[in-house]
Amino acid sequence: MSKWWRLASGGLKTTSTELRQRSFHTIQAIPRDFTGNRVSARDRAQGRIPAVVFAQSNATGGTQTDRSVSRKQLLTTEKKQIQSILESVNPSFFYSTIFPLHIRAGSGSSMLLESGNVLPVKLHRDEETGRILNLVLVWADKGTELKVDLPIVYKGEDVCPGLKKGGVLQKIRTSIRYMCPSEHIPQKIEIDLSNLDIGDRVLMNDLKVHPELKLLSKNETMPVCKIVTTDMEFPEPAEEAAESEP
Repeated sequence: MSKWWRLASGGLKTTSTELRQRSFHTIQAIPRDFTGNRVSARDRAQGRIPAVVFAQSNATGGTQTDRSVSRKQLLTTEKKQIQSILESVNPSFFYSTIFPLHIRAGSGSSMLLESGNVLPVKLHRDEETGRILNLVLVWADKGTELKVDLPIVYKGEDVCPGLKKGGVLQKIRTSIRYMCPSEHIPQKIEIDLSNLDIGDRVLMNDLKVHPELKLLSKNETMPVCKIVTTDMEFPEPAEEAAESEP
C-alpha cells in the first residue's frame, strides 16, 4: 500500500489553487470484512488504521447522492499515509478538507474498486498515547450537501486600530457551522481585523462566504468576535449547545 499514496498526485480537477493543493493526497484504502477489537488491534499492529466511509444519510444529513444511503463500507488505510496528511494539512482544517479516496482490491493491488471524494468527520485517538485508532469518513460527491464546522482564522491583527490602541481581541467563536455543497467547502473562514476599532464586532451574518453556503444558526446576529478594552473582557453569551448539533 505504501507505494500508492506516494504516486498519487491528482484527483480533484479545479481551477482553484487551494483545491489543487488539497487534492495532492489521495487516501488509499482496501476493504475489510470484519470488525471487533482483536481485528482492529491486528490491523494497527500491521501499520494500518481501521476506517469506515458512510453514505450521506449515515453521517451528517443533507442531500442524498446516487450512492446507496444504507451502505457503510469498512476499510483500512495506511498509518504512514494518514500521518503524512496530518503533517501537511493544518490540523484545524483537517475536518473541512475534501480528499479523493481510492478503494483498491487488496494490498499492493492496482485494481480500483471504487473512488470518490470524502470528508473526514472523526479521527479517534488513544487518550494517553495520541495513537490513531480509527478514521471516519463521509462521501462528499459533487452535489452532496454536508454540515461542516468551518474554523475561523483571523488576519490583520498587526494593523488593527483597536488592538494598536491597547484593545483585546475577544474570540467568541472558533468555528461556524454551515450546510455546504461539497464542491464549495472552504477550509476556513477568514476574518479581517484591519479596520476594526475598540467596540467593533463581527456578526455571523457579516461573514463573507460562497452564496451557496447556508448558515446553520438560530441567531444570525450573534457576534463571532469583538475588540474590547482590557477592563471589558467578559464572555459573550453563547448560543445554546443544541444549535450546533446536527
